Amino acid sequence: MNRKSLIAIIYLKDGCAVKSFSDLSPAQDLFSAVKCYNDNGIDKIFVFDLSQEDNEHEKNLHTLKEINRISEIPVYAGGNINRLEDIKKILYTGCKKVILNSLKYVSTELAKEGAMRFGKDKITMSLFNVDILFKQKELMEEHISELVILNPKLIGTIENVTEIPYIPVVDTMDKDRICEILQSDNTIEGIAGSALGDIHADIMGLKDALAQRGIPTGRLTSSLHWSDFKLNSDGLIPVIVQDYKTEEVLMLAYMNEEAFQTTLSIGKMTYWSRSRNELWTKGLTSGHIQYVKSLTLDCDNDTILAKVSQIGAACHTGNPTCFFKELVAEEYLEKNPLKVFENEFKIIQDRKLHPKEGSYTNYLFDKGIDKILKKVGEEATEIVIAAKNPDPEEIKYEIADFLYHIMVLMVDKGLTWDDVIEELSQR
Repeated sequence: MNRKSLIAIIYLKDGCAVKSFSDLSPAQDLFSAVKCYNDNGIDKIFVFDLSQEDNEHEKNLHTLKEINRISEIPVYAGGNINRLEDIKKILYTGCKKVILNSLKYVSTELAKEGAMRFGKDKITMSLFNVDILFKQKELMEEHISELVILNPKLIGTIENVTEIPYIPVVDTMDKDRICEILQSDNTIEGIAGSALGDIHADIMGLKDALAQRGIPTGRLTSSLHWSDFKLNSDGLIPVIVQDYKTEEVLMLAYMNEEAFQTTLSIGKMTYWSRSRNELWTKGLTSGHIQYVKSLTLDCDNDTILAKVSQIGAACHTGNPTCFFKELVAEEYLEKNPLKVFENEFKIIQDRKLHPKEGSYTNYLFDKGIDKILKKVGEEATEIVIAAKNPDPEEIKYEIADFLYHIMVLMVDKGLTWDDVIEELSQR
């Protein structure tokens, strides 16, 4: 049996999240929900644009781009797709796939055009009935990678008509019902619904229950057994905890076997408290939860490196990290590329907020955007000229100058490196 996905659904109306196709009342906070999905076990997000007119459609596309900027899991989107340009716009927001509407007569032709332009793997289609499958079966099987079934009555019958994999939309969190659906058909790839998208839904608990019934999901599973670990004299293994984005070391804690298995089961870092002699899930009372991104064992099998998504501060003192008491430090020139960019950027930001007499950076800000753009253009040209020189030293200096002026432009326009990196990560 293939791995099954659990998928949240978001409905957009006038740029905001609403509850469903028929209920246009406001839904839960959209971007908080997307951030939650990154950590709580949701595998994908379906977004349905409920707009009818181009102006609202553009507003929803802007929101969709923001969703993709935040999301770390695949996003599919559909709604108000009437031409190839609409498919392109959705994919350019960062979506992995588009969902065409089978009730629109143009959709089968759009599926063909979209598959030829962007690839079959980018095209899915929603179904309310099987009529189109009978009429356009060959075309659909050639150009559509997945089906999204909006009529639960079709579950279990689709495989009799086509081998195209499908995902039914069923608004339930009932474990027995979900299990029944996922086991009913070999071509079902997962299940989607608003109930799964509730930020209070226990997705990891659901995955654990499905795994116990033999249904594979994205549940955390260790490649080694606890018996393979080398424990200390107390039967514990130390865990170094690191922020998965910044790689900053956050804390050191310990696990026994129960803590390790609980961590895998719920997807939240759980430890053994040596002082209280009890199990504790980080953030259970404070809200400063650590969502597991990866667990890696060292070469001696006696220490775990945990990369986590940290909510709030890691340290009980309120500090972001437990390692903040500097004992000794020697001055050195920072060579970490990330730190160099961050430090330079912070200096430029500070110059804008606190001007310094004689500062070239402040000179650029005072002259305004036209001067900044002129310098960016000049430095870009210098790179082109330097690239013709066989000596790589010259282009190195020109690139450094260019990056400095780009950072001045970024600060002037209110952009950060996070914005740029998030955009690059979607490419």
